Formats: sequence, C-alpha cells, structure tokens
Amino acid sequence: MADKNGNPRSSPKIDVGYRIGHAPTLRTDIYYPETDGKPMAETDLHRNVMIKTILILSEYYKEDSDAYISGNLMMYYIKGNPRRSISPDVFVSFGVGKGQRRTYQIWNEGKPPDFVIEFSSENTYKNDLNAKRDLYASIGITEYFLYDPERCHLPSPLMGFRLVDGEYIAISPDADGNLYSESLGLSLCLRENDLGFYDPVAEKWLETPSEAARSIAEKAQTRAEQETARAEQETAARQQAEAENARLQKEIERLKALTTSS
Repeated sequence: MADKNGNPRSSPKIDVGYRIGHAPTLRTDIYYPETDGKPMAETDLHRNVMIKTILILSEYYKEDSDAYISGNLMMYYIKGNPRRSISPDVFVSFGVGKGQRRTYQIWNEGKPPDFVIEFSSENTYKNDLNAKRDLYASIGITEYFLYDPERCHLPSPLMGFRLVDGEYIAISPDADGNLYSESLGLSLCLRENDLGFYDPVAEKWLETPSEAARSIAEKAQTRAEQETARAEQETAARQQAEAENARLQKEIERLKALTTSS
C-alpha cells in the first residue's frame, strides 16, 4: 500500500507490551472482560473437536505441573488495553504453572503460549490464515496450527507454522502427511474423519481421559483373562502330571508283583 503522496507504506507493527519496558501505571480499575460475546464454536463439529483436543492434551500433560492447557479463553496481549485481545480455540503454555484462570494476560504470565491451534470454518478460515496468523506471530507464539474439521475450506485440512526470526514458516509434513510440533513433541495427524495426536517416542496415540480409562480397563481385563487362562493351563498340566505319576506308580507296583511271583 502507498500513502497519499505515492510513497510505499510499511506494514503496521503491533505493540506487544510485554516485550518492552513500561512506565508504571497508577490505574488499577482496568477491566479485562472474560468474554467477547461470541459463540464458542461455529458448529457442533467444531465444538466437539475443540473440547476433545483440550481433553487429550490435558490428559497427556496431567503430570506436568508447569503445563497450562486451555481454550476459548480471553487472551490479552497489551497491558492497559483491554481491547487488544484474542481467544484461541486451544492453546498450550509451558512454564506458567497449572491453575484456574479467568483470562490469560501475557504480561502477568511472563510469556505467550507456545502452541495454538484454531479450528477453521467457512466464516473464519480467511482470518485464520491472514490477520490472526500475523497477530500470533507478532505476539511471539512459537507454533500455530490450523485444522479444518469439514476439510473443505483451508488449502490443506491440517496446516502448521513455526516462528523463525519473528515470522511464521510453514511446517513440512512427513511422508504420511503428519505435522510435527516441536513445542509439544507430538505429531498432529489426520485420522479418518478426526484429528489425532501421536507420541513418536512412546509410539502411541493420545487419548481423552475417558478413552484412557477405558484402555486401562481393557488392558486390566486382558491381563486378568490371560492370568486365568495361564492358571487353567497350569492346573491342567498339574492334573495331567499327577495322572501320569499315578499310572507310573501302578505300573511299578505291577512289575514288582510279577517279580515277586516269579
């Protein structure tokens, strides 16, 4: 774009207040709203995948006291300006500690989130790819992913970007089309009609708490069945050995009787 004199106009820079020094403010009455009045998700499909992703990541990081996972939470990125906010569908921030939050204020947390994923729809995908991507880069969010649950709006149903020198660089998919998140140490994958998270170290798919509980129950049942089968096999083997011992004992006694009679 150019100004009224025809000179090139540089792109505006977003002032992310937590990166620079601030003069102390005497105001203590600034209100940072906990909602923007917008619906949580475009459709049931978008809501369900958002909730499932939060549950999966919360389950995976439940033992990590420094990992904070949230979604659809008001995030403020300029101290003193409650109009500068964004509400990521899902985000993960390391090193800030668990705990309930009413909003995420970057200057109070000391850092922006490390990972954000948006679930794009017909009404949001253009903003997700452009203005929102620029904003997340300026805030300093290390990785930004997009997933299109309907798989008909984004150029690719699953996209990812990593911050390099202040700009987002597209993350290249592996041979299977999966995208690796360095922040999470996980691969994001298209699984049939769903979004999956895969742990390449443990070589397993991440699960929601209910799925994890069901897996544990199924494994326990399998172990119990195996132990029962093994016990039955051991009992059958013991009975067979006892029967064979009894047969041999009778044979020995028969032979002794023959020897004595001779």
